[in-house]
Amino acid sequence: MNFDLTEEQQMIVDQAAKFVANESPVERFRKLRETERGWEPAMWAKMAEQGWLSIAIPEEQGGFGGSFVDLALILEQLGRGLVPEPIIASAVLAGGLLSELGTEAQRASFLTPMIEGRTSLAFAYAEEQSRYNPADCRLAAKKQGGGYALTGEKVWVLNGHAADQIVVVARTAGGPLDEAGLSLFVVDGNANGLTRTRVPGMDGQRTAVLRFDGVEVGADRLLGREGDAFASIEKALDRGAAAACAEGFGHVQELFERTVAYLKEREQFGVPIGSFQALQHKAVDMYAEMELCRGAMILAAIQVDHPDAELRKAEVSAAKLQLSDGGWLVQKNAIQLFGGIGVTDEQDEGLFFKRLRVLQGLFGDADWHVARFQGLKRFDAID
Repeated sequence: MNFDLTEEQQMIVDQAAKFVANESPVERFRKLRETERGWEPAMWAKMAEQGWLSIAIPEEQGGFGGSFVDLALILEQLGRGLVPEPIIASAVLAGGLLSELGTEAQRASFLTPMIEGRTSLAFAYAEEQSRYNPADCRLAAKKQGGGYALTGEKVWVLNGHAADQIVVVARTAGGPLDEAGLSLFVVDGNANGLTRTRVPGMDGQRTAVLRFDGVEVGADRLLGREGDAFASIEKALDRGAAAACAEGFGHVQELFERTVAYLKEREQFGVPIGSFQALQHKAVDMYAEMELCRGAMILAAIQVDHPDAELRKAEVSAAKLQLSDGGWLVQKNAIQLFGGIGVTDEQDEGLFFKRLRVLQGLFGDADWHVARFQGLKRFDAID
């Protein structure tokens, strides 16, 4: 398959690379790790001006009408700078759901401010017991008056600590593991009865635990049809996984290039260590896995919005597995080739390592995606 970029896509890549180099190098992320929010609203507004928050939103909804591949190319470049602004949480997950299911009024109230960079969003779906099963939902939405009352807890909510609006998965019918009976609601970040606990991650970014104690939402906050949200939730999580692969590939690429540069500069016994054949072999292995990550990521980005859910799941799971396994080889070789300094906080390589480990577990780890792939109807086991 030809993965060559179009002229327009190459312009997108060049624009994003220039932005990262000038506006958000790794040094900026280092400083933001120490702040409560972990990202900057002013930078979020700049990214909106670039059109990145709306690039994959249809034109009739105020977006640019681009493809998910266009967005993936941007995420790849942002990954190379460890840019912490919540594009995946806001534009991919919550924004995608609002675009797909929202009424015109809901999109005007919640989607438009986000793509203009005035607000940010979050998607709360995971619970303490749910692991990677989106149907495992115990947060209840009970009808009350003309709306609903939400009670329960969500964990590891990306941008949940700072989001202005949160798209929440709640159960309106059925049992704890039923796919039927799941609904989506848009909840204000400062709603009465909502408690948000900020949780620092190992990668220096933030998530949150959200506690809902009878949080009241009107019927106008229901996204789509009541009890019929599972397919959209599953698709949103696959889009999140494809986005994680795109950002993760940026980290893999950066680790590889930094390692090769180090092999050329670091000397031992009077020669660059890159002249040692054993280290060259490791670099070649890293390159091969990096290219596999690239191909799998682009193919997943191409197919993630395909109407055939089986095809979408197959390509996304393949890309996520490659990021987990192939990306891990690049990570561990990079750290080994840098030696002891590779794991120190002073070295940027350690920052990429940690972020990549988080991405490898988001939206399904390697074991979960292998199991899902094996369960697809198109999977043909080989004896």
